[in-house]
Amino acid sequence: MKRKSQNTTAFRRWPSLLFAAVLVLLWQGVSAAGLLPAFLLPGPVRVVLAFVEDFPLLMRHLGVTLLEAACGLALSVAAAFVLAILMDNSAFLRRAVSPVLLFTQTVPTVAVAPLLVLWMGYGAAPKITLIFLTCFFPMTIGLLGGFAQADADAIRLLQSMGADRRQLYRYIKLPSAMPAFVSGLKISATYSIVGAVVSEWLGGTAGLGVYMTRVRKSYSFDKMFAVILLVSALSVALVALVTHISRRLMPWDRSSHTPS
Repeated sequence: MKRKSQNTTAFRRWPSLLFAAVLVLLWQGVSAAGLLPAFLLPGPVRVVLAFVEDFPLLMRHLGVTLLEAACGLALSVAAAFVLAILMDNSAFLRRAVSPVLLFTQTVPTVAVAPLLVLWMGYGAAPKITLIFLTCFFPMTIGLLGGFAQADADAIRLLQSMGADRRQLYRYIKLPSAMPAFVSGLKISATYSIVGAVVSEWLGGTAGLGVYMTRVRKSYSFDKMFAVILLVSALSVALVALVTHISRRLMPWDRSSHTPS
């Protein structure tokens, strides 16, 4: 059964891998044909060579970006759980806070980042704050919607058996909300990396965003492409990690076991 599942997963990934290979070959062909100047559109080979050349430096900057992203994401997860539970238990708080949550998502992060740098300096605090603001909304809304969809009959049954509020959340509401929370967490995981890079563009001394700013000013577009691919690969890896964790957290959810 396990071997069959692995074969099915590999079969499902073939179309995406084939399409990616075609895009890379097309990219290399356009670059080799000289349709665009090499310094504007370096080919995949040059990008890989640039990545290998600057690998130690990229890893140092990557460590800073990952630390900022992890701190911001962890804070947003904790705050999302607390606020979602409070809003679930108070209709007044839900009506009061929901418009503010929506408003935070309408403000461009590029506009907020310079203000955070002015208020908090060039350290890690403005980066973590921006990541928090970016990641907080999807998980809060996911949890709140999941709590609202909990089985009312199951809740009444546990209440008739003397269950308190903590037990209702543990046995009914949290399991019901976990699929929506995981979906929000996948979005937030990718947002955390993008948010960290954007915040580093506008102020900082280390991080992938700082590295991108420096190579852009020196017109080293092969290195620019290298770090873009690194950020993309990192986002995909985080989504895969969240998917793996969700399978451990939700063994009852068949959709979490479907190969992606």
